[in-house]
Amino acid sequence: MNRIVISILIIFWSISGFAQTDELQKLSPTQDQSMEARLVAGLLTQYHYEKISIDDELSKIVFDEYVSSLDANKHYFLQEDIDGFQKYRERLDDHMKLGYLLPPYEIFNTFRTRFQERMDYIESELEYDFDFEKEEYLTVNRDSIDYVSSKEELNDRWRKLIKSQALDLKLDGKADTTIQRLIKERYDRLEQTISDYESRDVFQLYMNTFAESFDPHSSYFSPITSENFKIRMSQSLEGIGATLTSDGTYTKVASVVPGGPAFESKVINTDDKILAVAQGDDGEFVDITGWRLDDVVQKIRGPKGTIVRLKVIEAGTPVSAGVPQEIRIVRDKIKLENQVPYAEIMEVYRDGNQYNIGIVTIPSFYLDYETMRKGEDYGSTTKDVKAILDSIKSKVDGIVIDLRSNGGGSLQEAIELSGLFIEEGPVVQIRDSDGEIELGKDEDKTIYYDGPLTVLTNRFSASASEIFSGAIQDYNRGVVVGENTFGKGTVQNLISLNQFVPKVKDTLGQVKLTLAKYYRVNGSSTQHKGVAPDIKMPSPYTAKAFGESSYERALEWDQIESSEFKPSNHINEQIIADLNEKHEKRLKEEQYLRNLKNDVDEAVNQQNMYRVSLNLAERKAENEAAMERRNADNELREKITSDPEVVNKINTDGEIKDPYLREGIVVLADLIAMGIG
Repeated sequence: MNRIVISILIIFWSISGFAQTDELQKLSPTQDQSMEARLVAGLLTQYHYEKISIDDELSKIVFDEYVSSLDANKHYFLQEDIDGFQKYRERLDDHMKLGYLLPPYEIFNTFRTRFQERMDYIESELEYDFDFEKEEYLTVNRDSIDYVSSKEELNDRWRKLIKSQALDLKLDGKADTTIQRLIKERYDRLEQTISDYESRDVFQLYMNTFAESFDPHSSYFSPITSENFKIRMSQSLEGIGATLTSDGTYTKVASVVPGGPAFESKVINTDDKILAVAQGDDGEFVDITGWRLDDVVQKIRGPKGTIVRLKVIEAGTPVSAGVPQEIRIVRDKIKLENQVPYAEIMEVYRDGNQYNIGIVTIPSFYLDYETMRKGEDYGSTTKDVKAILDSIKSKVDGIVIDLRSNGGGSLQEAIELSGLFIEEGPVVQIRDSDGEIELGKDEDKTIYYDGPLTVLTNRFSASASEIFSGAIQDYNRGVVVGENTFGKGTVQNLISLNQFVPKVKDTLGQVKLTLAKYYRVNGSSTQHKGVAPDIKMPSPYTAKAFGESSYERALEWDQIESSEFKPSNHINEQIIADLNEKHEKRLKEEQYLRNLKNDVDEAVNQQNMYRVSLNLAERKAENEAAMERRNADNELREKITSDPEVVNKINTDGEIKDPYLREGIVVLADLIAMGIG
């Protein structure tokens, strides 16, 4: 954008100020927000790892993401609105540098006007009975629909949406009058939420969109959001053991805390949507659509030992297309013992030989830093695993390290845990935005276990898990079996804006900023690609839908120079090739792997649903089929996720039911038979 236009903008801004009209109760930015916006922009351009320029290309990304954050499903804006906003699409970069915030507020105010029109339409639509015998469909894949050009077209889209919601309630056994009341109450709450929006809420939304345009792990927290975040983090430790977020309409699971009730349920995952909450085994479900997040948290929290029931739509499934799953959870505090590694020894028979296999499951990489700082006896993953190795290594022929669904934790623990299996040397490289590289080293020359080793991973093994499994590969110390890992290879810091303007009386927000990247000792980043297993198992989790690669703005994979390190002679390319040849043969011949592949193929085929029927009989059949698929998905998830109960479940023929663990053990047995380790 040229300097003349910028000058005109400055003049216009100084004349118009931040005036607002009462006619539409429009929201507008404040002078303090203008200053804070410039500060956030400066921090991101100066300190973000990628050194991204605030230019027209970034402006287009911010524009698209901001509009999507308001109307992702294209239910509110008309095409004429989008056309009218286009004048800002390549100018938001210059606006941000100036702290000029009127355009995002104009877009929001238009959204709120369109939103109110939809609420008025819903009220009129609920006055009529629905025809559930008519054969018609609701499109649920938002990528396959466009903004409409008229209110009449939008009315028809909403007619089908409300009809779909009414049909769900009817199939749930609700009477017609109850259906109308419940839908009205749902949108009354949503209407109240939107009407309660203040200038600071719009600022939070826009600034967070701006930060996330740099990468999905950078974000902005307003002062009140920062405080609520701290409260939610502490509250997450009593209740269901999950942190929550909201997109303004639906409450979503932001993360699941290892060791908590949600984690133990094995059916609640990141990005799942919670639609309703009920207390006890008999309490009536309360629809929480449109609720403020704080109110949802209070509804879900409760005394230890009490029961809460949730209706949940799994991640990636449109609400209008999914059948909510009812999940019963007993509230509890996070149990440290559920994060502690545990082990068992199993006798397995392979090709006429008996092997004693040690299975060490590591749910998370934890370190009790405060206790360690005080000089007292502290808990840590490495200390616990070391104790396990001391107790079992003389009794086993090989060890499986199970890192499935281990989302990470302490970087230092990943380094020290790797050190138990290698002599000494670098484990991870950390590169900052200036290109400076810091090595995370194992300084202990002692190898605490030198025998045959396999490591199990899945799509939800992330961060510290990826550093450990990558180091095991790079040092040729063991064989990684399972799925590609998550691909989270970036480092974030939370920065308070007040430290840059100490004379400001009011509390400013905070910026979570991506400052560095992790690299394996071979120079390959764990970002985006994750760690590819040596022995690849069938997986229902596609790179497009799950993991870091599913984020549109995720930082790309790259490579730097390798560190100086000395690999072991345990594993080489020929050994991996021989193991894969045996594995591929089993995929074709072994029934447990053929069954797994069939289950995975079915799950992948069902992930792309584009429409749902609005005919009662057809929708009922769709729901029944969806229930069958969900039960199958839950069984598949149980197979994929490490669980002591699953490990102990043996088929009537004496075989391990968990096919991933079973294959990890079989690969280990092949290693032992080859005399490796």
